[in-house]
Amino acid sequence: MKKYGVNELRKMFLAYFQEKEHLVMKSFSLVPHNDNSLLLINSGMAPLKPYFTGQEIPPKRRVATCQKCIRTGDIENIGKTARHGTFFEMLGNFSFGDYFKSEALHFAWEFLTERVGLEKDRLYPSIYLEDEEAFKVWNEEIGIPADRIYRFGKKDNFWEHGVGPCGPCSEIYYDRGEKYGTGPEDVMGGEGDRFLEVWNVVFSQFNNDGKGNYTDLIQKNIDTGMGLERLAVVCQDVPSLFDVDTNQAMMTEIERLSGKKYLEDKTADVSFRIIADHVKSCTFMASDGIMPSNEGRGYVFRRLLRRAARHGRILGIPAGSLSKLSEKAIALSSDGYPELSEKKDMILRVISEEEDRFNKTIDNGLAILQGLKEDLQKNGEKLLSGEDAFRLYDTYGFPLDLTKEILEDSGITVDEEAFQQAMKVQRETARAARKSTNYMGRDDVYQNLEASLQTEFVGYEQLECEGKITALVYLADNGDEDEIRPSVEAGNRAAVITDRSPFYGTMGGQQGDQGKICSGTSVFIVEETIHLQGGKLAHLGTVEQGGFSVGDSVRLVVDAKKRALTARNHTATHLLQKALKETLGSHVEQAGAYYDDKRLRFDFTHFTALTKEELEKVENLVNEEIARADVVLTREMPIEEAKKSGATALFGEKYGDTVRVVSVGDFSIELCGGTHVENSSSIQAFKILSEQGVAAGVRRIEAITSQNLFDYFHHEEELLKSLSGKLKADPEHLLARVESLEKELKESRSQCEQLKAKLANAEVEDLAVVEYKDCSLIATNIPGMDRNALRNLGDSLKDKHKNAFILLASVEDGKPILMATASDGAVKLGAHAGNLIKEIAPILGGGGGGKPQMAQAGGKDSAKLEEALKQSLESMKKQLG
Repeated sequence: MKKYGVNELRKMFLAYFQEKEHLVMKSFSLVPHNDNSLLLINSGMAPLKPYFTGQEIPPKRRVATCQKCIRTGDIENIGKTARHGTFFEMLGNFSFGDYFKSEALHFAWEFLTERVGLEKDRLYPSIYLEDEEAFKVWNEEIGIPADRIYRFGKKDNFWEHGVGPCGPCSEIYYDRGEKYGTGPEDVMGGEGDRFLEVWNVVFSQFNNDGKGNYTDLIQKNIDTGMGLERLAVVCQDVPSLFDVDTNQAMMTEIERLSGKKYLEDKTADVSFRIIADHVKSCTFMASDGIMPSNEGRGYVFRRLLRRAARHGRILGIPAGSLSKLSEKAIALSSDGYPELSEKKDMILRVISEEEDRFNKTIDNGLAILQGLKEDLQKNGEKLLSGEDAFRLYDTYGFPLDLTKEILEDSGITVDEEAFQQAMKVQRETARAARKSTNYMGRDDVYQNLEASLQTEFVGYEQLECEGKITALVYLADNGDEDEIRPSVEAGNRAAVITDRSPFYGTMGGQQGDQGKICSGTSVFIVEETIHLQGGKLAHLGTVEQGGFSVGDSVRLVVDAKKRALTARNHTATHLLQKALKETLGSHVEQAGAYYDDKRLRFDFTHFTALTKEELEKVENLVNEEIARADVVLTREMPIEEAKKSGATALFGEKYGDTVRVVSVGDFSIELCGGTHVENSSSIQAFKILSEQGVAAGVRRIEAITSQNLFDYFHHEEELLKSLSGKLKADPEHLLARVESLEKELKESRSQCEQLKAKLANAEVEDLAVVEYKDCSLIATNIPGMDRNALRNLGDSLKDKHKNAFILLASVEDGKPILMATASDGAVKLGAHAGNLIKEIAPILGGGGGGKPQMAQAGGKDSAKLEEALKQSLESMKKQLG
């Protein structure tokens, strides 16, 4: 048997099924599309859910893919076992109502034995114990002896997940031989490493109603999954997925960086595997536009990368090396995923910045852990609370085992039960944040529309057209009672689906068109246009007059002014992205966008705030391109031709074989399905309003163009005129006038402070001073003082009195304020201003604190000032003993 490499096996699989008349589709993004039930794509069939449910008609009834996947459920086992990894590639062939059990099993057997060359006598199929049809295929058609076909129960060989399509499955195992185990677990279906499940063929033939009732599906489907790395383990006859050729290359690079050898030390080996696996996961996540953050997908990214960085420290890998490992991962996988090379600069920058951020964070975490350890030792305690351990994990990226390891030498353990409880709360919170959906992703009234209904979009060429209503959905106020209806009347909110439409549906950041739909005297106001599954457009809005029924012929009219303004903002966004790349570097990638008829918002990958000079350069580049009056061309071409032309693609977008390319002169060229101006001069002008950070490594620019910019300037001009009138200065001299007023105000405030100080000093001459145990105690209310004045007065009193312990009060903006201070001599005798404030402030309904020498607080109830001052003298005496 030839020892095929990972990249070879991927090509072989896809080529084989292409020969079998399957449409080979490229891997979908790791970010699920229109599926809130998943955080990340975790299986080959996940992106194809709409085809299985029948809500979308597949481009072909036979499909094959190699899908990149990430699973983090077994993260604690990564590196410790031969089978677990967060990143993996899933090979799959799918049939949507085409072939079924016989063809699917024949395909699997032929590929494994004839193309890959696995020994037939080492392959063992399993079936669901009641699936006689599958048994006959294996036994009578393929010729596998009955004693080598294993029957397993529902737990192992019946695939279902709640409500929806389900069915039995047939798995194919490979016997790797006695060298991989001879124990009782090393049998077919056992937990040992000898028999390795290679391929799983699911026969989706039933529908589960959620109550244990199964009915036959009209359209029976095939869903198969074969882990590419597992297949490579078998072909290359290596112990684990970490030993296949691509992962071995990663291990070699880690050896070079660390100076250590893989497979010489079991503890170090775990770190090797974790680093290789996690860096690969982060590399692929970054290529799909996922940025590290503290929630959702970004949290998965951050957790994996920080775990890799921590194990890098264990191996002694120099700080900042993870980007070098990512570069290696890109080189190893670009053959199957060219987007890795295309986004290389950005990927490496994201990983480098996040590792650097963690290296700074982990040192802070170590300092905090040292402090917690010292506090425990001081109090004679031997157990770190689960809450503190979780805070170290959640905030500073300290896995529990690292915290335990550091504390172990000091004989301190961790309350693991409380830690796990905190983890459970976090997981439940994260799970609750994701919308609850049915097994196939979406669960709304639109799922009940006929899958065959489609809307032809004609809006690139025209803003009005004739069409026919194919479906109507009544929209209830609460959304719970939405329903498909044959007609809707005046006053009803509804979704109108037609066979043709000039309305652009919200997509790619561009907000959907508005306008109206008419039939005779009936009018429907379109407030929003959205895409539905299966190529349908829904026009959402209200029936203004008359009524509409399914089958009506209607005229659809887009609001031309709003479309034009939106197009200007959209084209300007293309120019903005190009200008950012030229100004900041090639790592800039779109990370989100929004444009309507009023403004544009553009999110992009960058790691520091833009300087004033950089913003000016970007703005000038865009306006220069607008002034060139370049023609905006829109062309359709094959995807490969578009990429060769230098067209920029968006993160996570799934492009077909033919794409729409929008170019603005020689300045900008992008793949884009939106609507645009015909000439850059139509944009008229461009102005950046703001630039800010929205997430780690992601910045946001908000800007305006054309009429909105002129409106903005008009508003600013009116504001300037108003200010000029108020300040009695023409616009050219406004700045000088403001500076003069600032100087006058500063001088007035200074004079006011001096007067307050004189008044206060005059009042304090008669202050009552209580001498107690060699200390001078003062507690008094000084009206009309602010916090600064109280502090200054306190310092003055400390200079006048021996061992002064002072509490001063006043009322500022109607609320009581307190300031306590103590001289060094008084502190030595037991005075503590912070503790005094903590005791007295609650009397006023407030709180505060501070150091022994000085503290302050605010309150709510000034009526209790005298009570507070009286109590403060008693508290002072108590402190001094």
